[in-house]
Amino acid sequence: MRAIPCLLTALLTVTATVTVTAQAPASRPPESEIIHAGTQLVIVDVVVQDRDGHPIHGLKREDITLTEDKNPQQIRNFEEHAFIPSTTHGPEMKLPPGTFTNYTPTPPNSTLNVLLLDALNTPMADQSYVRYQLQQYVKKADPGTRIAIFGLNTRLTILQGFTSDPQTLKDVVEHKLLPRSSSLLDDPVGTGSSLEDANLLQTSANVSQFEAMNQSFRIQLRQQYTLDAFNVLAHYLSGLPGRKNLIWFSGSFPLDIMPDATLADPFSVMISAEDEYRDTTNLLTRAQVAVYPIDARGLMTNPAFSASQSGRGMMTGPAFANKVASFGQSQAQEHMTMEDMAFDTGGHAFYNNNDLASAVAKAIESGSNYYTLTYTPSNHKWNGSYRRIRVNLNGAYATQNLKLAFRQGYYADDPTKPRDANTSAAVTEASTAASRSAASYVQASMSRGAPTPQDILFKVRVLPATTTPEDTLAPGNVPDPNKPIKGPYRRFAIDYAALAAAITLQPQPDGNHHGDIEFSVFLYDPDGKLLNTAGKTIALNLPPADYKQFVQAAQQGTGIGAHLEISAPIKQETYLRIAIHDILSNQLGVVEIPTSSVAHLPPLPPAPASPPPATPITPPPTSH
Repeated sequence: MRAIPCLLTALLTVTATVTVTAQAPASRPPESEIIHAGTQLVIVDVVVQDRDGHPIHGLKREDITLTEDKNPQQIRNFEEHAFIPSTTHGPEMKLPPGTFTNYTPTPPNSTLNVLLLDALNTPMADQSYVRYQLQQYVKKADPGTRIAIFGLNTRLTILQGFTSDPQTLKDVVEHKLLPRSSSLLDDPVGTGSSLEDANLLQTSANVSQFEAMNQSFRIQLRQQYTLDAFNVLAHYLSGLPGRKNLIWFSGSFPLDIMPDATLADPFSVMISAEDEYRDTTNLLTRAQVAVYPIDARGLMTNPAFSASQSGRGMMTGPAFANKVASFGQSQAQEHMTMEDMAFDTGGHAFYNNNDLASAVAKAIESGSNYYTLTYTPSNHKWNGSYRRIRVNLNGAYATQNLKLAFRQGYYADDPTKPRDANTSAAVTEASTAASRSAASYVQASMSRGAPTPQDILFKVRVLPATTTPEDTLAPGNVPDPNKPIKGPYRRFAIDYAALAAAITLQPQPDGNHHGDIEFSVFLYDPDGKLLNTAGKTIALNLPPADYKQFVQAAQQGTGIGAHLEISAPIKQETYLRIAIHDILSNQLGVVEIPTSSVAHLPPLPPAPASPPPATPITPPPTSH
């Protein structure tokens, strides 16, 4: 490949030691992630805090008792996780335009945080307030905090994949979190104009019943869209290891609706989503997702008392009393829904609080300091029943009135029973451990917006390959046959540089050392749909003399590179997910960038007339 001159030198500044693995052991997850065949491993994250909400550190395995349906369980693995605030943004890395790296000072196993901005259930005025509060939060956000941002209207949209870069978060909040109107809200703007006026109050009971039916239908749609979004998020997050904190900003929480006693037929418009709500909650807990609902409306007052309603037909007598009671009932029900979802998943609910930025900080701090427990249930009857989990403290900790938050239970599905088409194999109790298998780990890591693995640190240069649009795809590109992309296209040249020391070579019976390095690039649309792919695999088969040179070169920081080209539609917003994969060790390095960040750059410079001197060892690659 045409090397990127300054890449390998800079890459060495972030690599403490370099070694070449002569043997190729399988990538082994930490002890807490190991699952043994024939067992059902249950993972429980426990947050322990004092009365003021400060995390309690230093607990030992013997300080905790865990029961399932009141039966004591043996804790097989015990691990403490503590968030260490960063005091610096890490080493200064001034990269040339179009050059990127997957290096970040954030530990690769740090907690993941998801901000869900719910425009479906939130008036535009409250969305604007959430945006302002998030602007205040990201100004002070620790650079070590990994955050992804999603938006919800009638469907879920990823606005920003996981990043720990404060400037990236600032740009997303500033330019992508624009208020959007919901067609399913009675008051989409948030002006209070949907309150009934005196004329409506004088209409017949039949008209009131009809209006209630329409409102119920809209609520039911919002309810379904919301639950669908949580299912998608749970599946998306289930393939990622460790705990995830889902911080949900919403202006209403329509997951259960009480009957309206003022109607002639109260139960005709009652909505019950208990079964689906329960299934969704269980799916989230299996994926180690703790939900932190935040009421985007802040401190609420009854709109019936608002001065803005004067002159619009003031309600009096029973009508006014009904309106006051209806608001109180609605608020109590929504807050109960928030509390239930937070309680069931091990999170915390925030409402009647105007400081939303502080609520985000508290949620992230709370969800980043926890203990992970795993156990194999003593009850081996997998009959689908719900089993309740309880965690208690022992000894001196039991008398300190500490607060615990943890998942409350799970459904005992048969681990040997084939799952239906709607249930992903990745969302079993052992999803976190199983995701480290070769296929699922790679698949999860290549998803749009997923955290970028740092198993292999590398740099990549991405530049336009030509100055003019093209009508055909670059050679070797494989577009999605179910979603054909249309030109004109802009072709991008992608050049990799990675340390040879990161590559695993396995000895063969003939004395040679073999290894396979896979280079790939995926093109996605903003919704995470795959549009186009390109890739190659380089097979290394080194005789003893060449292997010795390879080891020496790796110790000196020599790099391995590859060149790929991929075409992207010019008229469509797209993202590149670029990866290097050591197949033998199942180690990955991934970078994700929007094509808009490089489309304006000068094209790839022409190759020199004569090639530069070769590196100490550059074995001839074979591609397949």
